[in-house]
Amino acid sequence: MQPELKPIPTNEGAYGRGSSTYTTGVAAPGAQKVLRNTYLLLALTMVPTVIGAYIGMATSGVIIGSPILTTVIMLAAVIGLQFGIAANRNSGIGVALLLLMTGLLGWWLGPILNVALAMKNGMALVGYAAVGTGAIFLAMGAVASTAKRDFGFMGKFLFVGMLALLAAMIANMFLQIPALALTISTLVIVVFSLFLLYDLQRIIRGGETNYIMAATGVYMSLFNIFANLLHLLLALAGQRE
Repeated sequence: MQPELKPIPTNEGAYGRGSSTYTTGVAAPGAQKVLRNTYLLLALTMVPTVIGAYIGMATSGVIIGSPILTTVIMLAAVIGLQFGIAANRNSGIGVALLLLMTGLLGWWLGPILNVALAMKNGMALVGYAAVGTGAIFLAMGAVASTAKRDFGFMGKFLFVGMLALLAAMIANMFLQIPALALTISTLVIVVFSLFLLYDLQRIIRGGETNYIMAATGVYMSLFNIFANLLHLLLALAGQRE
């Protein structure tokens, strides 16, 4: 079972986005402050993510024992938390809910991290996945800040693609086709890399002015990229003891 979860729609669009209005080709006034606060909050989310991952590794039997039920509960929890974050995006409650969600998603990584630890080169592959995720983040940030092209048109297409991948992931929990799982992971990395580009340009051009919502969208993209990149690396390059 792949431990990735997909972001969900809120009353402001794909996982808490606001309108897709941009200033043309230039950074909007105040965008640097939003971007800075977004990065600071993203750094803070790493703390509950790591704590959740340690707990998840110790309690991975809960997920492995009932993978379908656990997935349904996790999806419901993440959907509820994202609605809560959107509703409280102008208060500290929104930050607290975001940290709770990141801790829960960290817990969801427990089984795949245990698989990695059971391999001779597993820890190295975890490191490669983290570095790869960081490289994608930096690359998408560079493109978002320098490109003159407006990527706002991608939002609806990416959201539809995300839903299709979520449906395929759920279907494959029953089908258990390894090749399909690898294909889904590859497509998830592509889709959420583009989501990352979309989100970062929205922040830079003033389409997203709330750093809590911005951090939520960027975190979900990074989480999905890391989880699926790690899945691919373990499947293709993992060395069992």
